Amino acid sequence: MDELKLRNVHLQQVQNQLRHKTDGLSSSTLVLRRGQPFTILINFDGRPFDPLKDKLVFRIILGPLSLEIPVSVSGNPSPSQWSAILESSGLDPNAGRTQTVSLFSPATASVGVYTLHLRVETRGSIRTYVLGQFTLLCNPWCQADSVFMQSEGLRNEYIRNDFGLLFKGSPENLLCRPWSFDQYEKGILDICMKLLELSPQSQANARSDLLNRSSPVYIGRVISAMVNSQDDKGVLMGNWSGKYNDGVNPSTWTGSADILRKWAETQFSPVKYGQCWVFAAVMCTVMRALGIPTRVITNFNSAHDTNANMVIEEYFSENGEKLSIGRDSIWNFHVWVESWMKRPDLDGGYDGWQVLDPTPQERSAGMYRCGPAAVKAVHEQKVNALYDVPFVYASVNADVHRMIIRDGKILSTSVDKVSVGALICTKRPCPAMAMQDITSEYKTEMARGGGGTTARVVPQGVGVSLQLLKEPVVGENISFIVIITNNMAIPKLLRKHVNAQNKEYNRNPTGAFWEAHDDLKIGPNETVTVKHEISFNEYMLKETMEDCLVSLAVVIEDVKSQERVLATKEFNITSPALNIQIQNENSVIINTQQVATVTFTNPFNVAVSGDLIVVGSGLLEEKVQMRLTIQPRETMRRPIRFIPRMTGDKMLHASLELKDQSTILRGFKTVTVQAA
Repeated sequence: MDELKLRNVHLQQVQNQLRHKTDGLSSSTLVLRRGQPFTILINFDGRPFDPLKDKLVFRIILGPLSLEIPVSVSGNPSPSQWSAILESSGLDPNAGRTQTVSLFSPATASVGVYTLHLRVETRGSIRTYVLGQFTLLCNPWCQADSVFMQSEGLRNEYIRNDFGLLFKGSPENLLCRPWSFDQYEKGILDICMKLLELSPQSQANARSDLLNRSSPVYIGRVISAMVNSQDDKGVLMGNWSGKYNDGVNPSTWTGSADILRKWAETQFSPVKYGQCWVFAAVMCTVMRALGIPTRVITNFNSAHDTNANMVIEEYFSENGEKLSIGRDSIWNFHVWVESWMKRPDLDGGYDGWQVLDPTPQERSAGMYRCGPAAVKAVHEQKVNALYDVPFVYASVNADVHRMIIRDGKILSTSVDKVSVGALICTKRPCPAMAMQDITSEYKTEMARGGGGTTARVVPQGVGVSLQLLKEPVVGENISFIVIITNNMAIPKLLRKHVNAQNKEYNRNPTGAFWEAHDDLKIGPNETVTVKHEISFNEYMLKETMEDCLVSLAVVIEDVKSQERVLATKEFNITSPALNIQIQNENSVIINTQQVATVTFTNPFNVAVSGDLIVVGSGLLEEKVQMRLTIQPRETMRRPIRFIPRMTGDKMLHASLELKDQSTILRGFKTVTVQAA
């Protein structure tokens, strides 16, 4: 009789990845999710396979770990361990020569890149074959997995969606920043796996690291550190100096693929440069690729409390100029991520969304990382719950003490208990491209206040507030009013000091670029409104910044009593938007050429020039880039041809960096790609 010989093994990549919902992920390996079976076809030559005489044993290898899995002829898979079962061969006359095996991984299996071996044992021989590799990910579709998510709509948004919106600016004037997460782009999943492999934990003790990779809590903590490069071979180097000549201005990144590829292509040297929204967006890409549901969060007026006293001190001169004193700060916005997972390491009730912050701010257990901190623990002020709950709690709840000082002496103090964490938000699940307010998930009703639209302070004698008359737009004047109220039944002589300072979102402002000082008389119980305008030429930036912020302050001084009152307001200046229209947008078909048109009318009184960049994961193979000059009031129209490679919701994103105006214009359009 002929000898039993293995002819080939088919890993059935297409069928398995469709069933495991990993279709579209680009890897050099088969890509699977844990807690779910996958099938392998084994073809023999010679005599038929005889399950009574012949034996098949799989061996899986993960770094220094390995496990043998004998193939059972019958039975049910164990949910808690690896197993392999020979499927029924049916009526196929060649059944003995073609065997289908189902391999099962437990929902607690470690995330990683496995090597698969097969040993064929007959009475006359034992032969071992290397079948290839597979990448095993978390499985939010599997109820036994600790990242299980009930809703299919939410799973699609927080795992499969490859684009999103990052929110910046201010609570009253939200800036929507499109971002391409790019987890389906060529080679990106393999690079994401490298973050785990190159982590300090893996380098120090590979065995321990691989065993711990069964836990999304552990994975989140590792990735939080590896996205920044402070104390490891991490992806991104932070830079808030405004000087980016030896790297990329953080505002010009449009997606994660360029950053992750650059990291891999430079032998895992840190990519220059990132700021908070870039760190968070890249982490979102990595976590979604690893199978852990993740979303990007913005906290407006985010406190960075360095001494853990839950108080942020802000100092102003008697003329209302904000001073750079002390290490505490309030970022106009700060961006982190939330990932969905169970927390078996905590007492019950803290499963669900967990804060993870890859921006290097403070060390956590010796490394620059933050979280996972259960959002519910932040809401309940459970500051002893792992990890970093006090830091996150202060970010959304700290009090602000504002002091007017002269010669080191405090002239007046006001306490603001509502502006920190004024709005915490994320993108709504598809198909919406809008903001979802999640402030109440972090803060109790008692801790919440209004957005502070008029920044009102009412002392004993005089009240003052600031109010913008219209949304500030790049190229237009800033118009605002100062409202002064005399709360007493006697006339007063007042001195008014108003000033404006340019500000970056994460630090105190620079010196005043505009100011106005005058005296005024106000009658008993009278309210006076004074209008001011700041021209575009006065606030125009010298360096390109996406986040053009202005810090406005007014100090009213009662000449007789020397009482001083302060009102402040910080706001962003909106850039004009690019418009994108797609021809026949309701009938966009996969693998069929489509045309989009990018349109922009120059609102400035001068010609503008810059680079137009258009990207679209799953729509464009390569980014489209062109140099443009647009005359005053001229309308620019540029057709962009693209061929969709994937079905589902996708996004085209255009950006135009105007060199002379030091601003970046953006526009985006979502499109649903249909099957042929």
